[in-house]
Order: sequence, then structure tokens, then C-alpha cells
Amino acid sequence: MMLPLIQSHRPSVRLAAALLLTMATLAVPARAGTAHLPRATDLAAHAADAARRGEPLVVLVSLPDCGYCETVRNSYLGPQAAAGKIAVRELDMTADTPLRDTDGTMTTARAWARAHQVRVAPTVLFLDRKGRQAAGPLRGVQPDFYGAYLEQSLGQARAAVAAAR
Repeated sequence: MMLPLIQSHRPSVRLAAALLLTMATLAVPARAGTAHLPRATDLAAHAADAARRGEPLVVLVSLPDCGYCETVRNSYLGPQAAAGKIAVRELDMTADTPLRDTDGTMTTARAWARAHQVRVAPTVLFLDRKGRQAAGPLRGVQPDFYGAYLEQSLGQARAAVAAAR
């Protein structure tokens, strides 16, 4: 009669089963703490500050409790922002929080997202000093190539910002 692997009376089989169980547990990545990106409050000031640094303003348009948004925030934008490589702000596309647009008018995060035809979260926008798109938006997450797409868009946006100086 064969016993299930874990209940074997042979020490080598029990050891192997315990080792496999331990390895499987370690292979599951620990959930990283949620990075926090600065909230968009004044896009005119944020974009002007980014342009002074020769950078586009990167805007993450997100939803609350959005796992894909969390991935973009924690794995891509947060680390670059923490290293001082990008100027980034986040806005919740469902929030009625006040927001000053790049032309100085007051709006809300929700109305701003609608006006910019953002219908998918996460969406990453790359804006120049005047709030114009300096590169095409990144919509959703393509996990295999997202980092490459982000770098490509950042390069295009940086070139557009440099040309506008």
C-alpha cells in the first residue's frame, strides 16, 4: 500500500516533501508595501516644476483598490519617483477632489479624467508644461513589456519637452 507523499514513513521522502513545500512558499513573492505617489492638486504648478527639470509630468490616473494600478505604482512609477528620475502625480478618476488644470481653471479629478478621455485604469499620461500630451498614453498593464513601453514613452516625452524649451 502506498501512502501519500507527505505521510511517508521514510525520512528521505518526508524531508523532500518538506523541502518542496518550503521552496513553494518562498517562491511566492511577499506583498510589497503600497507606494504612495503625490496627489495631483495643481497641474499647472506640477507641469511647470517638471519642465524646469527638463522632464514631462507623468500622471497616473487610477482607481481605488485597483490591483493593476498598484502594480504600476509600486513596480514602475514609485521606484523611479523615489530615485528622482521622474516627476509624477496621481489622480483618482472617480474622485471629486479639486484640481487646478494646466490652464489655471479649477475642475475635479473625475472631470479632468473624463475631459482627457481616460476610461481605463491605470492610464499613464505624459504632459508637457502646457498640459499637452508629450507622448501617447499607456493604458492598462502589459506585464511582459510594460517597463519597455514606459521607457519608450518617457523618452518620447522628454524629447518633446526638450524641443519645446
